[in-house]
Amino acid sequence: MNLTNFSVKNYQFTLVMFLMIAVVGAVTLFTMPRAEDPQINPPTYPIVVIYPGTSPKDMEELVVKPIENKIYELDNIDKITTNIEDGFCVIKVDFTYGENVDDKYQEVVREVNALRNLVPKDITSIEVKKIDPSDVNIIQVALISENAPARILQQYADKLKEQLEKVPELKKIKISGVPDEVVRVDIHVDKLAELKIPLNTVIGSLQSEAVNIPAGSVTAGSKTFNVKTSGKFVSADDIAKTIVYNANGKIIYLKDIAAVGFKNEEEKHITRINGHRCVLVSAAQKTGGNISKTQKSYLPLIKAFGETLPANIKMIKSFDQADNVAQRLSGLAIDFMIAIGLVVITLLPLGTRASLIVMVAIPLSLALGLVGLNAFGISLNQLSIVGLVVSLGLLVDDSIVVVENIERWLRDGYTRKEAAIKATKQISLAVIGCTAILAISFMPLIFLPGGPGEFVRGLPLAIITSVLASLIVSLTVVPFLASRVLKEHANPEGNIFLRTLKKIIHGTYSKLMAKALNRPALTLVIAFGLFAASVVLFPVIGFKLFPASEKPIFLVNIKMPLQTSLVETNRITRMVEDSLKQNKEITFYTANVGKGNPQIYYNVSQQEEKNDFAQLFIQMDSHAKPVEKKKLIENLRRQFADFPYAKIEVKDFEQGPPIEAPISVRVFGDNLDTLKKLSYDVEQVVKSNAGAIYVTNQLNILKTDIKVNINREKARTLGVYTAEIDRTVRLAVTGLPIGTYSNDDGDDYDVIMNVPREKFASLDVFKNLFVNNAAGVPIALNQIAGISFETSPTTVNHFNKNRFIKITASTQKNILANDVLKDIVPKLDQLRMPPGYYYKLSGEAESEGDAFGGSFITVILLTVFLFIAVLILQFKNFKGMLVVLSVIPLGVVGGVTMLWFSGNPMSFIAIIGFIGLAGIEVKNSILLVDFTNQLRQEGMDLTTAIEHAGETRFLPVVLTSLTAIGGLIPLALNPNPQISPLALVLIGGLISSTILSRIVTPVMYKLIPPRIDTIDNNKA
Repeated sequence: MNLTNFSVKNYQFTLVMFLMIAVVGAVTLFTMPRAEDPQINPPTYPIVVIYPGTSPKDMEELVVKPIENKIYELDNIDKITTNIEDGFCVIKVDFTYGENVDDKYQEVVREVNALRNLVPKDITSIEVKKIDPSDVNIIQVALISENAPARILQQYADKLKEQLEKVPELKKIKISGVPDEVVRVDIHVDKLAELKIPLNTVIGSLQSEAVNIPAGSVTAGSKTFNVKTSGKFVSADDIAKTIVYNANGKIIYLKDIAAVGFKNEEEKHITRINGHRCVLVSAAQKTGGNISKTQKSYLPLIKAFGETLPANIKMIKSFDQADNVAQRLSGLAIDFMIAIGLVVITLLPLGTRASLIVMVAIPLSLALGLVGLNAFGISLNQLSIVGLVVSLGLLVDDSIVVVENIERWLRDGYTRKEAAIKATKQISLAVIGCTAILAISFMPLIFLPGGPGEFVRGLPLAIITSVLASLIVSLTVVPFLASRVLKEHANPEGNIFLRTLKKIIHGTYSKLMAKALNRPALTLVIAFGLFAASVVLFPVIGFKLFPASEKPIFLVNIKMPLQTSLVETNRITRMVEDSLKQNKEITFYTANVGKGNPQIYYNVSQQEEKNDFAQLFIQMDSHAKPVEKKKLIENLRRQFADFPYAKIEVKDFEQGPPIEAPISVRVFGDNLDTLKKLSYDVEQVVKSNAGAIYVTNQLNILKTDIKVNINREKARTLGVYTAEIDRTVRLAVTGLPIGTYSNDDGDDYDVIMNVPREKFASLDVFKNLFVNNAAGVPIALNQIAGISFETSPTTVNHFNKNRFIKITASTQKNILANDVLKDIVPKLDQLRMPPGYYYKLSGEAESEGDAFGGSFITVILLTVFLFIAVLILQFKNFKGMLVVLSVIPLGVVGGVTMLWFSGNPMSFIAIIGFIGLAGIEVKNSILLVDFTNQLRQEGMDLTTAIEHAGETRFLPVVLTSLTAIGGLIPLALNPNPQISPLALVLIGGLISSTILSRIVTPVMYKLIPPRIDTIDNNKA
């Protein structure tokens, strides 16, 4: 080829260019963003509405329906899933993947702002969030003290937050576990009634004083001056002196009817670490940051801050993702070095000089591949590094084939320069076709739809960029180096390793191939019989889309009986902590009572506030193996299985896009009573399977609410507005926000008006409440309203505006969700549901559908046709294409057998292995078929050409397969279940296809030989 000629003849230019690539690749390696896991950026926007004291039914009518109706009008909506609970709701808006994330976020924000007049005015907050993978906290620090006041802990937490905010790579530094300080205005409602002061008047007076209205500016002579007015409140005493009423010459100050002072908000989130009271400070990293560099920025700040703490406050950096990333990347780096060592061993038959050329080609190809990977915006994470390690065994193929062919020409008496150019020319078309096939085989993974596709995209891109880079290197640098480094062998048969390998090939393979060619039909029956037998193993090994995380962390969720108080939930959580303390494998256990732990895993969001919920974040030693974690989880599950006071779920983190549960059944319908009955039936079906655990039915228990029953007729007669009653009740129970107060340091405090009460609101808050009528006359609340109890659902869900309830479950040890579904789906189909009521599977089943939906099938079909197009272009006939493609089933034999032996299920990552394996197999067969065609063109008869090509090409095929297997062995031994199945499939497939295809391909070639036109050997 002209490219090879140019590279050999202009070696100085070639040398400079590839030195440049090596340097740029090295710089890219050290400057690329680093992260533990791939980042996914779904166009998903949760709209979180907080409206304390509102039942799910009221939330549904007053808040959810108006928002859903408005949002549903937007273009490219994929789905809207709503979860409505007591006092808050989350409306998750999913757009079609591929939409511009920022543009769609602005659309949702604009629509939500536009509909604020359609929802109640006293909603506490409506916030549109963006699912940002960089929101995962990379660091969590605990400030521990058993006796420091909450206010002091808050102050030091604020100081640490201020220090971390100085790190430009960090964002969203948050404090958890200490209630905010507010200015509480505890108003005496009985005094208001006595003085006949309307509540509205007090609220209006305070709000008007809290407003800071800029006056503007005035010009005096040649200068302009800003005019400052009274401004906001300047102190708590200033608030207390606010005039709230002035009538008949009598001035009433706020202090006359209320107690004003600093108090903590109602405690909603209690945190402890290893049983000790603490405050958590957590921080996330900005998108595109290098976590190793970020750590170097914040570690000195944290260390310096720790030295300023008083003796009664200790600091623990309990979680630091940078340490995990460094350990993970160093582990993969070791795997990489081991793989290179194994590759060197497999190259021994080529000889020292030829091996040296191949070893030079490896870093050059990887450097060029890294530049391409960085250009696609992929970070160095566990999957992209796995892709690079996998490519290590593949990218040497081209170089091995080229060097081996050059060596063969040298042994035939050609000069180094002639051998380098002519041998490369002879095989260049086959090498290009092989690389194209390999790249095309991994291409479907780049275009996988949805979250799963984005999650794994770095792996195939790493492989494709590396093998394409190796093609360029093999056709330029390798011939150039061969023309300078190789020498004629003293022994034309090669070194001792090569001679031994050739003797083995000649003594075994040649004889076996001769027998196979004599009995082609029997050979094919045996080969494809093995394939049929291996297909039977697929149902046996099962399927799981993504495995559990190998990280030594997991969660313990404590679900108390419905409506349990925070105090009781805290008491039970301490009991669980006492049990966890006995497990020496646990390094840290961080308790979060009333809320979830700050998000520390990319696909598990923080649980919102719930008094009857607690979560413990469990951390083992950073070097703990996945097997040890799995054993501990099973022990804890047995330990807490019969826990009497709460339902305790020990849950491991799952890899891949987020799912609500491994098993999830949604039952759709309008009537909640009917849904409750159906949910019970579905729950019993799921529970009937022994493999299901933690079965949860959202409607199996109804919550009890306190209903304020207003006698509307009497209220109208007395001139009392319903809104005044609602406002007064809210004042007593939750409090009314008035404004903000800023101190001299610039700290803002909310000003909240309440009635005097203890730490938590109790039934006593309804005593001595008065409501003013239109004339300002106070009316006792108990004269126009009574209190009763009523039941309501704990939660209401919507999917695309349709009501549904869900029954979720996890699975027992070594039980796959698909195995459970195979048993329960027929039983669910037998349930009699009224018209308009039906069920759908979500969880892993829905995620599988998203991953392998219509777009994936389209991409697979496109890939098949590209395969065919490349092969047709190379061989110019369909027979050659069929001969090459016939080897694909043979790799399946070893791949599925290896999964079966290792106990791994079929998975998303294993599918990647099978897809890539197809390309590797086809690549090896192309070399054989192409060389057979060349021999026949030179006039050799069919059988002789097949036998000669088979024996000649068996050597480079064996070498390339051995190098690939050698490069994959460290990955196969890696304990990470996200990595090892890929390597196992490739190793097993390479073994079976290398053995079987070297027999099947010649047999297929003999049965359907492509038409070949001979050429004149005297022509150039």
